[in-house]
Amino acid sequence: MTIPDGYTDLPTGKIASIVTYLEMRQPPAVTAESETYGWILTPHPIPDVDWYRGLFRAIGQDWLWFSRLQMSDEELRRNIHDSRVDIFALEFEGRETGLLELDRREMPDIELAFIGLTHDVIGRGAGRFLMDRALQIAWSHQPERVLVHTCTLDHHRALDFYRKAGFVPYKRAIEVADDPRVDGTLPRSAAPSVPIL
Repeated sequence: MTIPDGYTDLPTGKIASIVTYLEMRQPPAVTAESETYGWILTPHPIPDVDWYRGLFRAIGQDWLWFSRLQMSDEELRRNIHDSRVDIFALEFEGRETGLLELDRREMPDIELAFIGLTHDVIGRGAGRFLMDRALQIAWSHQPERVLVHTCTLDHHRALDFYRKAGFVPYKRAIEVADDPRVDGTLPRSAAPSVPIL
């Protein structure tokens, strides 16, 4: 496939990002246990769809996470109630401050489908704790690869964070989608650094 060099105008109401796909082909070297500082990872084997959407929105709104918010209840249940999808909430001081979703439906690959934190715990060690637990759980299933992807709409340190965790980029793509703030999926105040056109 050939993509021409240069700029491509987007229609009004669209957003675009560059997506980087990363893989890990062997478990990371065992390192000292990350500090827990009271973080608790709680499994949610059959999560309520409203609970899931609320946590998904709280974490992903400013990064324009929208895919799961646009699913019907039935479609979302099919995804998050699948026995091969593992969902966890990160709790701190009695509040849910993180989300981890591991997808084992494409074994022998496991995808870190969603991993994220609320703003108030970013930079406090929660990400390292969550990633350490994610990798322990993923590799316990003995996959060939653990996958994750990020995009230019994500936190500016996300790609570096994944690489430091041991992931290696292997593919890029351009994603174009309807702006979820235009159709009301997310509030117009979400992701203020990305202008609405």
